[in-house]
Amino acid sequence: MCAMRMREGEVDIDDTLVERLIAGQFPRWAGLPVRRLESSGTENAVFRLGTDLVVRLPRHPGAVTDVEHEQRWLPRLGPRLPFASPEPLGLGGPGAGFTWPWSVYRWLDGRNPVVGGLEEPGLLAKDLAAFVGALRRVDPVGGPAGCRGVPPATRDEEMRAAIAALAGRADTDALTARWEEALRLPEYSGPPMWAHGDLMPGNLLVTGGRLSAVIDFATVGVGDPAVDLIAAWNLLPAHARGTFRDAVGADEAEWARGRGWALSIAVIALPYYWDTNPPVAENSRHVIGEILAEAG
Repeated sequence: MCAMRMREGEVDIDDTLVERLIAGQFPRWAGLPVRRLESSGTENAVFRLGTDLVVRLPRHPGAVTDVEHEQRWLPRLGPRLPFASPEPLGLGGPGAGFTWPWSVYRWLDGRNPVVGGLEEPGLLAKDLAAFVGALRRVDPVGGPAGCRGVPPATRDEEMRAAIAALAGRADTDALTARWEEALRLPEYSGPPMWAHGDLMPGNLLVTGGRLSAVIDFATVGVGDPAVDLIAAWNLLPAHARGTFRDAVGADEAEWARGRGWALSIAVIALPYYWDTNPPVAENSRHVIGEILAEAG
């Protein structure tokens, strides 16, 4: 569990606060047991409410706008996807000393997949491709710009600062070389498409080795859909990546952009969460290792 503070501005959120918020704003659910869930998430505190509900509350000011974003777009996207997604059941407001909006969703069964311990990596690769493909087919008109469906150059300053912060802990020369390769790639020139934007293991649920749900749509938006290829490196073993790529239909340019996104997300996260969020840091090290290994 990552209940420790990871950044400035985080607030204290515990079971008692959630119980007070529920009792004050959703009396029909008052009295249901509240239990904080283990999560490697960095934006929200997550609590199970009874057996059928889950409560998510922003941990810091930067996550507040995500509440309205999900409340708005999940009802539009969820019915069009082949796997379960969070179903908003309630939008809470400030109260009980908590000053931000928060959400109640229907509980989704499943567990997070474990890197290196996938039961059906080939089938999971096809499931992920089916999710990515279905999301891309949703009409993008009127959709919000994806914060990650942008050219990699927009992250160059942040990326180079992160590489510098990893001096002595990682091969910064190799990381710089791989990043400069990503910067030289042609920018995406196709039509904007929907992308989840954060297909990390912690945002996926599996049952019996197969994908059962995708959660946390805070970064969903339209733009370059290559960002959703990051699952190839942050979750899938090397022998299943080709299955994923073929099922998505990614050409060389898109695959390379996806690899660049996987690298940048991992490198930027690693020094920031090195001590405060071990699961995120470990996954970042895994991604970096896989991409550098591919480069020889």
